[in-house]
Order: sequence, then structure tokens, then C-alpha cells
Amino acid sequence: MSTNAAPITVIDKPLVHRSLWGDALRRFRRNRLAMLGVAILFLLLFMAVFADILAPYDYDRVFFTRRASTLPFTFPEHPLGLDGSSRDYLTRLIYGARTSMFVGIAVPTIAFLIGIPLGAISGYWGGRIDFLIQRVVDVMTAVPPLLFTIFLLSVMGSGVGNVIFALAITSWIEPTRLARAQFLTYRDREFVTAARALAAGDWRIILLHILPNAISPLLVAFTLAIPLAIFAEAGLSFLGIGITEPTPSWGKMVGSGIGSSIRVYYHLAMFPTILVALTMLGFSFVGDGLQEALDPSRSTR
Repeated sequence: MSTNAAPITVIDKPLVHRSLWGDALRRFRRNRLAMLGVAILFLLLFMAVFADILAPYDYDRVFFTRRASTLPFTFPEHPLGLDGSSRDYLTRLIYGARTSMFVGIAVPTIAFLIGIPLGAISGYWGGRIDFLIQRVVDVMTAVPPLLFTIFLLSVMGSGVGNVIFALAITSWIEPTRLARAQFLTYRDREFVTAARALAAGDWRIILLHILPNAISPLLVAFTLAIPLAIFAEAGLSFLGIGITEPTPSWGKMVGSGIGSSIRVYYHLAMFPTILVALTMLGFSFVGDGLQEALDPSRSTR
């Protein structure tokens, strides 16, 4: 027998270290609807941030020499026509994006800043603290959110700040419940017990051990709460108790555009309705994409 066997070459391949967030990002990028939602939201956020540059006129400028409610493409300098007060409608739509995006992001931010600490305290410590917080949650749940919001605005008055405050006060219930459920799930896990054995303090366990594991559903819920806040602001402005003049708001523009003349001046209600729908669609796509990316068992791809 020949002993001149061919040498075996071993190729060392570098180990690829994957993290939870890295894998989630890769799954999110493969979701076409999620990326479409990102593109839609990027365009709307770009329009909101750079409204001062993109808008051809000031949002409160009145063109006294033009007839009110002019149809689109009647004048080249007003491609989307004029509203009922002879203001450029394209300008109003662009600035309306700033109002809607600001309200949509501010409301869930405040609500989650209230709800997550309350839910964490309630779920981690339990006992009397949990009982007290949950009774407050039960009382707030029994009050219809829309009626309570209308009541607050009738007392405080309209305006962007008051609308954000009123909507945030009625929106912290769900984040509190979700955070409590997550902390109840993780507080007795092995890694929490090990942290206690190493003499870690309660707040260290809450912030560094439980919260990073519970953040995924909270992040998804935050993303899905943004279109709900935008829709709520649009509804309040539609009722005439939301954003005050002359600040533009898509919901208020829809409300003012609906009337006996909507068959003629269709653009007054159609354009802001389309933008509200696109905004909600974009956030819904992103929220669903995050849900599938952070929870692979839900993915059907």
C-alpha cells in the first residue's frame, strides 16, 4: 500500500457573531412592505422637517386677488389650488405634515414615558404598589378616551400643545399594561435570579436586565401607536376642537373641505385624506415589519 496520501488542507473560516438586533435588522430589510413603509415615512418626515424650504409660500398668506377655493391647476403658481380662505393649498399640505408628524410622535413618546415606568414598577414589585397602579388603570379604562379628551380640550382650549397633552393623558394605559405583562414574565427568570445572587440592586435589574429583554414588544407598540395619535388628532381637528387657525392640520383641512361644495371643490378634502392614509399606511407597514423581525415565529416568509 502506498503511504503517500494527499495532505488534507484545513481552511479556517472566521466565526460570524450575530446579535439579536443584527438578525432583526436583516429580517426587517428583507420585508418589502416594511421598506416601502420606511420610504413613505422618510418622504413625509423630510417634508415635515424642511417645510420652510419646500413650501412655496407662508402657510398663513392670503391671496386677496385670487378667488377662494380655486381648483387645482387653475393657476400655475398654485398647482393644488386655493382653500376657502384663498391660501395656497400645496403650502398648507406641506406644513400640515409638520403638525401631524409632531403630534403623532410626541403623543406616544409622552404616553410611553409615563406607562413604561408605571408598568415596570407594577410588574416587578407587585403587592400594594401593583394593586394601586392597576386600580388607577381600571378607572382610566372605564372613562371613554374620546369623551375625556374632548372634555380636557373644552377646559384647556385648543392648540397643538393642549392636543398633545390631552391625547397623551388618555394613551398611557396600554403601555402600562404591556410593560407590566413583560416585567411579570421576566422577573422570575434565571438571569434575574442570578443578578440578585450577585447583589444587584432592583433598579439595576430593571434597567439592565429586564428592560432590554422586554423592549421588543414595547418598540413595536410604540411604532403602531404613532398612526393612532395622528388619526386622533385628525379627528379632533375635524370636529373643530383640535388645532387652531392659522396652523395647518390635515384633519382640520378635511373637516373644512367636507360640505355642500365637495362635489365641485373635491381637492379640499381629497388631498389631506390621501396624506393621512399614506402616513398611517407607512407606520402600519413599519410596525408590522418590526413585529415580524423581532419575533421570527410570526414571519410567514
